[in-house]
Amino acid sequence: MDIKIEHGVYSDLNEIENLYNDLNDSLEVGVNYPGWKKGVYPTRNNAKEGIKNNNLFIARINNKIIGSIILNHNPEKGYSYGKWKYDNDYTSILVVHTLVVHPSFFKKGIGYKLMEFAENYGRRNNIKSIRLDVYEKNIPAIKLYERCGYTYISTVDLGLESYGLKWFKLYEKLL
Repeated sequence: MDIKIEHGVYSDLNEIENLYNDLNDSLEVGVNYPGWKKGVYPTRNNAKEGIKNNNLFIARINNKIIGSIILNHNPEKGYSYGKWKYDNDYTSILVVHTLVVHPSFFKKGIGYKLMEFAENYGRRNNIKSIRLDVYEKNIPAIKLYERCGYTYISTVDLGLESYGLKWFKLYEKLL
């Protein structure tokens, strides 16, 4: 499987929105590990903002978008409660947001490839640490991050309890 990962552009918006919707539709009928909801998160506006800020990356196979990830320097407020290994400001720290894989490509290594891309991107840009959060019941994502070598830091409240998402695990990987 030849996967190409590149910056998302505005002409990709419809396809990215379809990716988000297909994933959320699949989560609604199966186990919704991340607790995402169609029309709430992730949405076209999340993708549009990522494209505007040049930090949304898409994974393609045969010209079809099958995954995406947002990489920036913007932590959630709850990150301040973590006892991080690398203590510095966020200019040298990448934060992973909105890691998405199309349901047709589950368990095919796409999430792993996107995380590998994040690490290589970080190294090329002199990043010292990559951080992320994951809903405590999102077992597949937790297994992925741990398999990729991320270290559990702590469990925090990110203020999403109104969506039924109280506790999030923080992870970090030093580069």
